[in-house]
Amino acid sequence: MPKAQALTTPAVSTTLLATAAGFTGIMLLLAYLVAFDQGALSQSGMYLHELMHDGRHLLGVPCH
Repeated sequence: MPKAQALTTPAVSTTLLATAAGFTGIMLLLAYLVAFDQGALSQSGMYLHELMHDGRHLLGVPCH
């Protein structure tokens, strides 16, 4: 029977981890703004609201 090899975990730098976490957070915020916000968080007027509304239609998210 072959001898089992130990699994090793690749080293991940804290800079890469922080960058990935920040990017993921920004993408989640953007997804929330486009898909679910409906103007509750984006209080910057009608331009941003209409942009997000068009984004919902583009992505196929129901909004009406």
